[in-house]
Amino acid sequence: MKAFLTLTTLLLSIAVISASYPCGTGICGDGELCYTRDSICRCMRYYECHDVDLTVRQINSWTDAKDNCVYTQYDVDIRNHMNRNIKQIFIGTSNMQLKDNNSIWGARRLHNGDVTLLENQDVNANAVHTFGFIVRATKDNRPSLFIKAVVY
Repeated sequence: MKAFLTLTTLLLSIAVISASYPCGTGICGDGELCYTRDSICRCMRYYECHDVDLTVRQINSWTDAKDNCVYTQYDVDIRNHMNRNIKQIFIGTSNMQLKDNNSIWGARRLHNGDVTLLENQDVNANAVHTFGFIVRATKDNRPSLFIKAVVY
């Protein structure tokens, strides 16, 4: 019984950690992003943030003759609606199994699966930055992307 309770507590802790994101001295919960402007961090609900958004577009899909796997290429637009540059953005992912380590461009994938800007890359004021990737996917297993944190 103790082993079951310990395992249950551990799994619940992992679920809470994976659904949260550090923000200043606090932690943003599920459905929130960490919004930083002028070095002041605060958690806000996704639907309350109108300063930045993501648009994901499927570009192409094909079956590779070598391994008989279906691959799909996507482009993602990070649209900055502010009159100041985005200095950093962290994008959470799910169902994003890259074809290989070279299958993402215009951004980089972190060890925890998040996607972020390349080094020394900003998203200019009132501009769009596009990055792309190729995943092993089916039509029922599309990648999901969401903003975890943005820094102006």
